[in-house]
Amino acid sequence: MEPTLIISIATCVLLILSILFFPKIKLFKKEFNTFWMVCLVGALFVLIFKGVSIKNLTNGLFSSSAINPIKILALFFSMTFISIFLDEVGFFKYLASYFINKCKSKQITLFILIYVIVSVLTIFTSNDIVILTFTPFICYFAKNAKINPIPYLVAEFAAANTWSMFLIIGNPTNIYLATSANINFIEYLKVMLIPTFVSGSIQLGIMLLLFKKQLSKKIEIECEVVKIKDIFGLFFGLAELLICLVLLVVSSFLNISMWVICVVCALSLLIIVASANIIRHKKMKIIKRTFKRLPYNLIPFVLSMFVIVLALNQQEVTKVIASFLKEDHVIYKYGISSFFASNLMNNIPMSVLFATIPSSVNTSFYLKAIYSIIIGSNIGAFLTPIGALAGIMFTDLIAKQNVKYTFKDFIKYGLIIAIPTLLISLVFLQIVL
Repeated sequence: MEPTLIISIATCVLLILSILFFPKIKLFKKEFNTFWMVCLVGALFVLIFKGVSIKNLTNGLFSSSAINPIKILALFFSMTFISIFLDEVGFFKYLASYFINKCKSKQITLFILIYVIVSVLTIFTSNDIVILTFTPFICYFAKNAKINPIPYLVAEFAAANTWSMFLIIGNPTNIYLATSANINFIEYLKVMLIPTFVSGSIQLGIMLLLFKKQLSKKIEIECEVVKIKDIFGLFFGLAELLICLVLLVVSSFLNISMWVICVVCALSLLIIVASANIIRHKKMKIIKRTFKRLPYNLIPFVLSMFVIVLALNQQEVTKVIASFLKEDHVIYKYGISSFFASNLMNNIPMSVLFATIPSSVNTSFYLKAIYSIIIGSNIGAFLTPIGALAGIMFTDLIAKQNVKYTFKDFIKYGLIIAIPTLLISLVFLQIVL
């Protein structure tokens, strides 16, 4: 057990250090993120020291079970492809610019509207894509309108990582945890609808009070409405997203795996758009940019952490953690511990680790633990930048826009907003369950 535990702890510590101090390295005149490299090295050391057997690793990677990481990655990348494609045709920015112009000169109206737009888009697409799209847009607009971007950036990040709990597709951690527990689309929605809605609404109220003074100033400039680059692509992108969501809702009745539905919808969108471009003699620019923006770093990251967690499970470390958490007050213990664990090791590896812990507890508490971990993995993302890959991308984006937002600022707003949001979510989860 000792070598596996030492390697796992060292990997988590180096992961945090890499995110804080050396997030990127330059090789062959290209920049590479370091977080996945750290995890890959950790996984290789686990294999070298035989922390997990090859048989168990092969069974885990290619099993027919829902926790198969390859299926989960296929589901996530398929939904991400559709979301990025819609962004590339200008859908997200068009919506933002259109509604911003409806606010006239009132910042408080703009603030609420941005929160609502980000929340709705996060529900039906992905929190990471919304953050990548809206962060530069908010910085650019705030600079030209001569208003403070911080309230809007905080609102965007908090909304994206709270309303991502609403549907199973909102966050890769939802996908991993829910599928590991064989929770289908409808079952998930029934449980998470009320905790997400109530905590998200109260969260908005907290931020309105927090930023009341900054939001009292008038806006001096209007935002130019962004034009849709490809109407044909927009139509089929939205159509495939709608079809995918409808099929996910009825997937349990059709007895079709969610990952299969998402892959088929993404492939059909690709084939339709590519065929239309060939017929119309148009270049594949939007498709190429969509593929270029896919988060390929997640593949080695998730698979490496899966190897480490398999090793911890084989060495029965997860049983030790489960016995420490015990079975009383399961919702609060698993919710709060996963919340803070996300900020020690990032929410994706935390989810991979914690997904195996509740299997050691009494079955009557199993689903309560899983849903609590889902809440912790989402809301834990906005306590510190380490909490999620979205936080790493967010801080990198605002730094490029020359907006001052320090690690201390991140934690300050995180404590004020994330802690109440977490507790409210867990309280209403207990009421629902």
